[in-house]
Amino acid sequence: MSYVDGFVVPVPQARLAEYRRMARKAGAVWKEHGALAYLEAVADDVQPGKHTSFPQAVKLKKDEVVVFAYVVYRSRAHRDRVNAKAMADPRLAGMDAKTMPFDGKRMFWGGFKTFIDL
Repeated sequence: MSYVDGFVVPVPQARLAEYRRMARKAGAVWKEHGALAYLEAVADDVQPGKHTSFPQAVKLKKDEVVVFAYVVYRSRAHRDRVNAKAMADPRLAGMDAKTMPFDGKRMFWGGFKTFIDL
């Protein structure tokens, strides 16, 4: 089995290219430090729901798009080691919440133990 960190991020469409560059850089760092996979996907078929949905969860604005991302690890312990190395990597040191190409206050994330891995 593996372990997955998942992220849902509201990104302004006007800053999507900037977000992509940032994500590509972060993904390279995570992979170099041992992540098994790093994926980012932009919403293509995501509709507001009646009670909850991706757009509602991030309080999506009309000029934004939802990005769903995940990173795969061997285990939670492996995730913790990789994350510690990635967060200490000097290539990520300049990332400041105030200049990110998205509103981090509306992003949500979590770690997940897989229970089916086909």
